[in-house]
Amino acid sequence: MAASVHLFPTCVCLVLLCRLPAAVCSRRDVLELGDADFDYLATEHETMLVKFYAPWCGHCKKLAPEFDRAATRLKGSVRLAKVDCTTHSETCGRFGVSGYPTLKIFRYGRDSAPYDGPRTAEGIYQYMKKQTGPDSVLLRTKEDLQAFVNNYDASIVGVFSGADSSRLAEFLNAAGLLREQFRFAHSTDLQLAEDHGIHSECVLLFRPPRLSNTFEDSLVVFKDYLTIGSLRRFIRDHIYGLCPHMTLENRDRLRVRDLLTAYYDLDYHHNVRGSNYWRNRVMKVASKYGGRGLTYSVANKKDFLSELEDDFGLGTSDGGELPFVTIRTRLGHKYTMREEFTRDGQSLERFLDDYFAGRLKRYVKSEPVPERNTADVKMVVAESFDDVVNDPDKDVLIQFYSPSCPHCKKLEPVYRELAHTLYYDPKIVIAKMNAVENDVPLGYDVQGFPTIYFAPVGKKDEPVRYEGGRELRDFLNFLKREASHSLVLSGSKDEL
Repeated sequence: MAASVHLFPTCVCLVLLCRLPAAVCSRRDVLELGDADFDYLATEHETMLVKFYAPWCGHCKKLAPEFDRAATRLKGSVRLAKVDCTTHSETCGRFGVSGYPTLKIFRYGRDSAPYDGPRTAEGIYQYMKKQTGPDSVLLRTKEDLQAFVNNYDASIVGVFSGADSSRLAEFLNAAGLLREQFRFAHSTDLQLAEDHGIHSECVLLFRPPRLSNTFEDSLVVFKDYLTIGSLRRFIRDHIYGLCPHMTLENRDRLRVRDLLTAYYDLDYHHNVRGSNYWRNRVMKVASKYGGRGLTYSVANKKDFLSELEDDFGLGTSDGGELPFVTIRTRLGHKYTMREEFTRDGQSLERFLDDYFAGRLKRYVKSEPVPERNTADVKMVVAESFDDVVNDPDKDVLIQFYSPSCPHCKKLEPVYRELAHTLYYDPKIVIAKMNAVENDVPLGYDVQGFPTIYFAPVGKKDEPVRYEGGRELRDFLNFLKREASHSLVLSGSKDEL
């Protein structure tokens, strides 16, 4: 009887533990390190990703749940850890942490490399999985080759005549440098690739089986002189193919070119056939317009919903089950296909005809143009930017601000006084624009608030960033130096 009394509470505790929220379990998968135990515990792990953070940091709070989920998925292969720099400043200082969050990769406790990969759970998982094991996997049989290339991602496979091949050495060097971006494997038996028509040393690029289609080859062969640079260029030019799957992890690499994207309920994990239904229609149209400077992609609309809402004004119900199509150029110009995506692709062809002919109107995120704009500080929106800031006859000082920015609020009375002081000067405008609700034009780099630029007469395409102090005298001295004319001062500040 006594034994049963002790066993029953134990069983209850186990059941309750299994019912804990997943978030609690995932947090336990992240090792907490500090000044006292960092060196001791870190050396126990072959590969470890460490997040140096501050509890008050907004970016750290945003990263936390993604980091926790990645830790759970990587459990058993890569250890994820975190250090609170507000309480363990010695460790953070030792590793040169100057901003939050800072992520670093450690190998047996040694600082190996900065982590510069994605900051989503999936992105961290994929990036760190590539940090484990060899730079390039040795394939011994045809079955090994088939298993390796049958993957969600593309595969780079080098086939060589023997272990002493000079090309193999260069291939392994390239794999060591590029392993964080791509999957590498190699074989020293040429017979492994004979089913693919290969009988001499070369590098094979296998595109993901899930993206197989009738418009392009799933296998691309590299036979040129092998160097790290030539292999890198080959991969860059061929890995994505005619219409890649754009994700949060690869979007920056795809957007170095003018890019058309079709967003819809794409899901290659659970519905490959359905995902390829619309992709094939994009590819059919894309194959007719190849070589004209535009690349093509498809993406999961849910993954990019906030971006589509902020950048293109897309509502959650826009498009329904049909793809929503956009073009984003490398210069930041944006276009949307307003016609419904037809299954025969004709609407997409009309959209592309108008784009290449220059008939499309760019999409600009903008607040309404003010009906009355008589205040000392002129309000500018994206739609009125050209009329106000690019006025060829007037110098313009433009402040980009956020309504919630405390620094902007502190600057407001000084900025108003500046505008009042120059109110009667007919050749200068003091203006401001809400950079949260309006697209910032090209040539203006706004990464924080407030950001202030001066657009002088005759040099509207070369605005000058204001880096001076934030008192009235500082602004006036700057404008006296930079303005295209002598300033006309008014009010009580004539002596300035």
